[in-house]
Amino acid sequence: MTRIAIGGFLHETNTFAPTKATYADFVHGGGWPAMTHGSDVLKVMRGINVGLAGFIDDAVTRGWELIPTIACGASPCAHVTKDAYERVVQEMVEGIANADALDAVYLDLHGAMVTEHLDDGEGELLARVRKVIGPDLPLVVSLDLHANVTPEMVQHADALIAYRTYPHVDMADTGRASAKHLALLLESKQHLAKAFRQLPFLIPISWQCTFDQPTKGIYDRLATLENDAVPTLSFAPGFPAADFPGCGPTVFAYGRTQADADAAADAVAQLVTGHEDDFDGKIYSPDEGIQHAMQLAKTARKPIVIADTQDNPGAGGDSDTTGMLRALVRNKATRAATGAIYDPASAKAAHDAGEGATVTLALGGKSGIPGDAPYEATFVVEKLSDGKFVAPGPYYGGRDMDMGPSACLRIDDVRVVVSSHKAQLADQAMYRYVGIEPTEQAILVNKSSVHFRADFEPIAETLLICAAPGAMPADTAALPWTRLRPGIRTKPNGPPFAPKG
Repeated sequence: MTRIAIGGFLHETNTFAPTKATYADFVHGGGWPAMTHGSDVLKVMRGINVGLAGFIDDAVTRGWELIPTIACGASPCAHVTKDAYERVVQEMVEGIANADALDAVYLDLHGAMVTEHLDDGEGELLARVRKVIGPDLPLVVSLDLHANVTPEMVQHADALIAYRTYPHVDMADTGRASAKHLALLLESKQHLAKAFRQLPFLIPISWQCTFDQPTKGIYDRLATLENDAVPTLSFAPGFPAADFPGCGPTVFAYGRTQADADAAADAVAQLVTGHEDDFDGKIYSPDEGIQHAMQLAKTARKPIVIADTQDNPGAGGDSDTTGMLRALVRNKATRAATGAIYDPASAKAAHDAGEGATVTLALGGKSGIPGDAPYEATFVVEKLSDGKFVAPGPYYGGRDMDMGPSACLRIDDVRVVVSSHKAQLADQAMYRYVGIEPTEQAILVNKSSVHFRADFEPIAETLLICAAPGAMPADTAALPWTRLRPGIRTKPNGPPFAPKG
């Protein structure tokens, strides 16, 4: 029987964010499933939208024996602590090293992990795995579309295969694609040629959405370039908030010959760079966005949905800034809801007061973002929740969620989801669990950039993007870069990065 060691370790690191990822964050998981070890991985990672689940489902149909190590993820934030990284990696690598007579290894990674002591978390992890399995055993890795792929990652893996949708509705499908490619390597007993291209400009995440052009067309074309000569081909637009030389978009191809791989990689790279002018769009200030939404809502039959993009906890924000809430109240918005504001102390105060009570709070604003502050006001406690629910929408894909003690607070005609854990608001259930029916609102303000679109676009009259103070600037050139690759443009058609000194 074919024996495959598997594991997962996912974190998207915003090196400018205010809060680091500790081991406890990986134990809880945030928007990811809670940390699992050994055989429990095979029980938890089934029937949900994550790479490991797709790989396991496909592997079972192939009759492979799976040797699970550890699976964990944490909400995007600042650097992964050295303690968390070394504990997880040690368990994963030792599990692989201690497995007898392996035929291959599959890992579900993000591809944009920066730690307190390493720029390239995945490159180092893959180097350690390669050291214990030797040069010949196949090592296949699924990656997030936002991976900042490095030469070291390409060097140590036999194949890197990235998601193709943003919102990421194809995470499990990418795991299945990884199993298919691994089967090809096992059957052919050959290594494929690799081609890797780093592209010359950062792409802001708001314009990476695969529902829209130019990204949709790029992925459509990419799919047509895969064939027997080039079994897998990926474009990763990258996560543009990691201050190290590997940050940025990449293309990576695997071909029967070097010429095959190079031709496919060059075709996609040229397509992306040819669309540099198109990675742009309209972003509103908080007041502009709310006023425009209120005007649209007068005749709309469905909610106006706004992305609070700069405080997206899926991009390193703490999900606690108050700029958009202030704009809703200041402009006297009605039938409006926003969330989720991460504030365990305020959630506790609401639970202590009870449903129907009024509470005076300094809500949110505790992460120290310039231009932001706690919102001091009196709220009505409309609904309380223990924070446990299922998120059935296409992004979370049926995951069990635990937002901790939570509440729906109301000020005027604005309702606020307040939680004790962070996860980006990318599922309608993240309103319903505290008694807010999203389809009945005139305006919804989600702390998310793009992932929310998978579940909210079908119920939205229109979508807007607003930029209130937050940890993830919509304008990537506004970040205080110090360590990028020299010459890379800090946004499409933006200034090239030049190291100081």
